[in-house]
Amino acid sequence: MGKNLLTFLSAAGVALLAILLLPALNPSRSLWKWRRTSADLVVMNATIYTSDPSFPFAEAMAIRNGRILRVGNYSSVKDPVGYGTRELNLNGKVVMPGFIDSHVHFISGGLQMGRVELRGVKSQDSFAKKVKEAVKDKVPGEWVLGGGWNNDLWGGDLPCTSWINDISSNNPVWLSRMDGHMGLANSLALKIAGITNDTHDPVGGTIVKTNDGEPTGLLVDSAMKLIQAVIPEVSILERREAMVRASKYALMRGVTTIIDFGRYFPGASVDHVWQDLSDVYKWADSAGKMLIRVCLFFPIQTWSQVVDLFQERGRELSQWIYLGGVKAFADGSLGSNSALFYEPYEDDPDNYGLQVTDIDWLLNATLESDKSRVQVAIHAIGDKANDMVLDMFDSVVSFNGMRDRRFRIEHAQHLAQGTTTRFGQQKVIASVQPDHLLYDADSAEKKLGAFRAQKSSYLFRSLLAGDALLAFGSDWPVSINNRFLDLQLLVFFCTTYNALIAVEFYFNDKLFMQVVDIYPLEGIKTAMSRVPPGWDTAWIPSERIALDDALKAHTISAAYACFLDHDLGSLSAGKYADFVVLPADSWDEFSNDLPSSVLATYVNGVQAYP
Repeated sequence: MGKNLLTFLSAAGVALLAILLLPALNPSRSLWKWRRTSADLVVMNATIYTSDPSFPFAEAMAIRNGRILRVGNYSSVKDPVGYGTRELNLNGKVVMPGFIDSHVHFISGGLQMGRVELRGVKSQDSFAKKVKEAVKDKVPGEWVLGGGWNNDLWGGDLPCTSWINDISSNNPVWLSRMDGHMGLANSLALKIAGITNDTHDPVGGTIVKTNDGEPTGLLVDSAMKLIQAVIPEVSILERREAMVRASKYALMRGVTTIIDFGRYFPGASVDHVWQDLSDVYKWADSAGKMLIRVCLFFPIQTWSQVVDLFQERGRELSQWIYLGGVKAFADGSLGSNSALFYEPYEDDPDNYGLQVTDIDWLLNATLESDKSRVQVAIHAIGDKANDMVLDMFDSVVSFNGMRDRRFRIEHAQHLAQGTTTRFGQQKVIASVQPDHLLYDADSAEKKLGAFRAQKSSYLFRSLLAGDALLAFGSDWPVSINNRFLDLQLLVFFCTTYNALIAVEFYFNDKLFMQVVDIYPLEGIKTAMSRVPPGWDTAWIPSERIALDDALKAHTISAAYACFLDHDLGSLSAGKYADFVVLPADSWDEFSNDLPSSVLATYVNGVQAYP
């Protein structure tokens, strides 16, 4: 009995030793190896829209270390299920890739959430009231900043210093228009900036004056630099808080990646974007505070610095921060009558708009940037500006040769006849913002005339028919639109913005407010319906696009538009597991009635919202 027991224990010891040594002897068969390669998360029983044309729908996916292992039916993805794998049963809920916003000014958006809010203001009295409330909290000499005003909402008259001088005599004020191409300064701000009757318009800008030569307080495009130069720089702490605030807001909307064009616009410092890279994004990355992925574009004036950074670090600084390229401006905006057209404005017959950058300089900067394989994106809104940029891109290709460069035109709002086909022929990406058309529908027909506006405006379907690639964005915080203010949004503003302001919007504006929005689901709806607020019919219905095209413009096409399609944009094996869960129990339910909110947002396979 004792001998048999000893023999058994000896055998058991040998077996135990073999098990312990097995990982070293044959790792491929070991328990250790099996556990190491098991999935962290398996999403199952879902309606997964992959945005991958080779495999458009699935019901399950396995995720490990933040990336997708497999996508398909449950039986095809269950192999990696093991010890520690968490299963997420969604009971048929619709899942799709995390949305990519192709054009935002991210830190500006976060900052604007804490400044004077003039969105939705519909009268001079309301305008002045908002400024008066902001001045109460300021000490003498402290700047009052804000914006979002839209003069079309009160009949079209532009504001002037007399609207706000009496209530802000001790504080300099600067309030930008909703499109970012015009702003209003009070007299004290003009005095600090040295702007008088004798001040000449800078190249690419306008100091609006009365018939007597007196500045009205309005500055257009590059003239804004006269004020921007004397406004104290925003502190590092404010910018960091703004980035985190904006990131939480983006996740609430299902956005997991943004293309950030920074705080640069004509007249602003080219250093701001670089400062935000070092002071905000790199800080957040090293501190573990990045919540979404960002792809950065820099002012084209700094193209040589971008080249140096590309050569030193490559395109990917980390899994959170990517280097996009450089951006320039060809013209201004429609709302400020500074978009460049072949024909004059209906409401300003001597004005064709502004060319805000010298074309020869722009060509040389684009040539050098492209030669160094830096992607180039150029803002163009008017029909002449778009043709001018396409001509320039064509010249660059002739000089530098054919390759995959993915030139971008930002906005591409108004196009001459035949221009839509040029985008496809030249493989230029149209980076467009559907929600801009919601407030442009009325103003475009006033400024361009009904015939011109309807033939040239927001030609999404024509661009797709011409084999162009559309990338959708919001232009946040520039784009504004009317949205139903649901309780979810009210709660968000109460917790991250200002509870009193949020409640005031909610109750005083009859449950409507003009929200500067990073809002892909609503942008997708707009591209499909094109029905502006207060309208019963679509504006230019022939340019409506299908759901699949709109979804791709916010996912895989948006990723392709900034060379991120190898990592993002579709729920495909090997890509980051960034996805959203939507409140729809089937694809039919989703496609027939697009929701306005997301249930949850996941980044790296980890729930990031709520």
